[in-house]
Amino acid sequence: MSVNDDLPWITPTLELIRAAHARSVPILGHCLGGQLVAKALGAVVDASPQKEIGWHPVRCRTPFPRLEPEVEVFHWHGETFALPTGAQHLFESAVCPNQGFRIGNTLALQFHVEMLADMVPAWAEKYAQEIDRPSATIHSYRQLTRDLDQRIAKLHLVADAIYDVWSESIR
Repeated sequence: MSVNDDLPWITPTLELIRAAHARSVPILGHCLGGQLVAKALGAVVDASPQKEIGWHPVRCRTPFPRLEPEVEVFHWHGETFALPTGAQHLFESAVCPNQGFRIGNTLALQFHVEMLADMVPAWAEKYAQEIDRPSATIHSYRQLTRDLDQRIAKLHLVADAIYDVWSESIR
């Protein structure tokens, strides 16, 4: 699914995001949600240089208490967003330069920190055609699910650190 698809719910969703942002209502978007936020705020969403599916690092472009400069997160995307005017660029990866931004009370992430252990194999099974040709940026089922409980626990620590900074900044 893409924010650029001609689906009946996309235009009203973009309008809702714009209205909420204009009123300083806190908004959080992960992956498609981050792309919706970016598009609603005037940025382009298009094909990423490479798909990222799996456990890949992102670099923090701004310091986050309790986060190393590079952290492993879960990705499942083939598109990415440009940064809206006035956005603070928060994260980048080797193949996808825009992995997260904040603007006002709005936080948009290209990656997934909200994953639960049962979601990873469920997505891998449901979207098996997306991972049938593993590569450096597309992980196999085995790579996706290896050490899953430990990875999810670390991912939730990353989520907590990001959400704490974001929630402290909400006015």
